[in-house]
Amino acid sequence: MRFHRLGLTFDYPDNWSVDMTDGDGRHAAVTVYAPGGGFWSVSAHAAGGADPDALIDAVVTEMQAEYAELDSEAATEEVQGRTLRGNDMNFYCLDLTNTARIRTLVTTDTVYVVFCQAEDREWDDIAPVFQAMTTSLVRGLD
Repeated sequence: MRFHRLGLTFDYPDNWSVDMTDGDGRHAAVTVYAPGGGFWSVSAHAAGGADPDALIDAVVTEMQAEYAELDSEAATEEVQGRTLRGNDMNFYCLDLTNTARIRTLVTTDTVYVVFCQAEDREWDDIAPVFQAMTTSLVRGLD
């Protein structure tokens, strides 16, 4: 399926569900849920009002408040020739290990934040899908 609304364009699997919000023109956010419980989310913020490092720190701080044993480390990856910066996180929830990733992408007028999370039993299967979704998002910016 192709999502093309709120100024965002990306591909996602047919059997995943979509939830979207429009933050009164300040930002748009879309979350796509996998049948197994994992999710991938993207939000777009006006570049002038959004500092990517502050957005990363806010997410990590919120995750630390929610999950006391959160492990987090800075990460960078290249997608379609663009550098995405963020953090990789691991934590326990209901005695299960989970993985989450946040990435930011800065363009001239927008800061995009991509966040994905899944329980580790699902992660190996779902991580390539998350990556394909992120790649399609970045490709859609060109």
